[in-house]
Amino acid sequence: MTKGDKFLILFIVMLSFLSFAYINRYALSDQERYVSVQVNGQEVKKILYDDQLLGHTIPVESEFGYSLIEIGDMQVRLAEADCPDQICVHQGYVSRIGETIVCLPNKLVIEVKGESGEDYIDIMNY
Repeated sequence: MTKGDKFLILFIVMLSFLSFAYINRYALSDQERYVSVQVNGQEVKKILYDDQLLGHTIPVESEFGYSLIEIGDMQVRLAEADCPDQICVHQGYVSRIGETIVCLPNKLVIEVKGESGEDYIDIMNY
């Protein structure tokens, strides 16, 4: 392997990392994001990101249980839930379009969606 081959391999690897970073940062970022809260398959709340909601909590009560949703800076998490295992609470914040938090005992799904209505491909798994 010559010096030119090593340079070419290094150049291609760096180019792939830069393109991956560009796609994650700019091409897949959508400012028209919102949070859809669904209980038992029915959307009960649609939360638009707003500066006034930063740090607020939104309670969701249903026949299946109680949950408390916390809104962060363009991200959302489940702060409290009365389910026994608390896996949904320990998941943390989600912020990208298509990411979800699911609480099976409460039949609760919190999903980050995009306003544009396009189907987004998960580039990590595609």
